[in-house]
Amino acid sequence: MDLFDRSWSALLAAVASLADADFARPSGCAGWLVRDLVCHLVIDAQDVLITLATPADTEPTRDAITYWEVGSTPPAGDDALDALTVRLAAAYQEPRLLKFHLDDVGSAAGRAARLADPALRVSTKGEVLTAGDYLSAYVLEWTLHHLDLVAHLRDVPGPPAAGPARELLEKITGVAFPASFSDEDALLVGTGRRAPTAGERAALGEPAARLPFVLT
Repeated sequence: MDLFDRSWSALLAAVASLADADFARPSGCAGWLVRDLVCHLVIDAQDVLITLATPADTEPTRDAITYWEVGSTPPAGDDALDALTVRLAAAYQEPRLLKFHLDDVGSAAGRAARLADPALRVSTKGEVLTAGDYLSAYVLEWTLHHLDLVAHLRDVPGPPAAGPARELLEKITGVAFPASFSDEDALLVGTGRRAPTAGERAALGEPAARLPFVLT
């Protein structure tokens, strides 16, 4: 729960610090500008609020690790939902409006997470998790999107929870990235956000052939 709060608060603060011109720069998500990514974060925050307000009375079917499905085809940013996000982001016209909406909904999501009972069973995507596991899974989501946000914005601080997110990624994929990889490099290379160098491929060994691990 604390890691969720820490990673989400840092991401909200990073977006709040952006200059207007930053919203038109590319993000680390294929086909998305920073404004598109921020719009996606608004939708994510809404999902958190909806899930925490959707209690379940059956046994959990997933946990923080099995919440994620692992594929191998990176998104190109051109499917129907991605295209909708781009159009919605453009409709804001002024970055301050998008900032305000994320701060408004995002702050509410953060408060709801802090108030949630970790043992509460909640339903999302047709599955049941404890609130604690659901919020733990989102530490990885926030960390990856924080890396996406700062991919071309070197003056904006990066994510504070890259270590725990790396541990989640390693558990999800069953691959322990070598100690020579920084936490951020393990996340970027592991999820296909950048290609591994020749040295990184050699250090990874057999798992290098399985890259990228695309999480959905």
